[in-house]
Amino acid sequence: MRKSLVILAAVMAGMMALLSGARAQNTAQPKATPDISGVWLVDKFEPRLFPNGGAPLTTWAEVKFKATDLKSNDPNLACLPLGLPRFMVSVPYPFEIFQVPTRIIVIQEGPQTMRQIHMNREHPKDLDPTYSGDSIGKWEGDTLIVDTIGFNDKTWLDGGGLPHSEALHLVERIRRVDHDTLVDDFTIEDPKAYTKPIMTHQVYKLKPDWEIHEYVCEENNKYSYQEK
Repeated sequence: MRKSLVILAAVMAGMMALLSGARAQNTAQPKATPDISGVWLVDKFEPRLFPNGGAPLTTWAEVKFKATDLKSNDPNLACLPLGLPRFMVSVPYPFEIFQVPTRIIVIQEGPQTMRQIHMNREHPKDLDPTYSGDSIGKWEGDTLIVDTIGFNDKTWLDGGGLPHSEALHLVERIRRVDHDTLVDDFTIEDPKAYTKPIMTHQVYKLKPDWEIHEYVCEENNKYSYQEK
């Protein structure tokens, strides 16, 4: 009887060890990265962040905003990059998202062809101001958190002429709420241009049968850009 109990105890101990090992192995397995790839198009196009007015402009930004003329000094008229967040918020062009381990690449059928989101690295310390800034991303559950700084001041926030300075800081929370729907929540901060953060969002719909086509803004461009 004692011998049987010893054998049974040994068997139970072995089973517990196997279960603990399997549990540890399952715990160590990395979770699958959410998939947001595909061709997407804004669900409801609105070129202006504040279609009814009321943007929280500082005095500096109000002077610049009043001087805008959509027919002559929109940077888009010169085929310049759209910048952010305009690239993602207020243009009717489709874009395609590609995911690789080191970055997420957004290719647009429009004046600004590409955007890169670098994964799991920090912003470089000495950034040269650019149209798109420097975007870094990380996953929090099923949400991609994107932090972008390092902008120049040559673009608009939207298609309505809202200006920004080089202090612009953009944070996005991008998530796929269902198979056919992608949502991007934006927090826009620029203390030189706005008295408080601007919160907005955009919804995109999946276009599984679409492909991104070539777009050459400079060809047959009939518009005159007067800003220098």
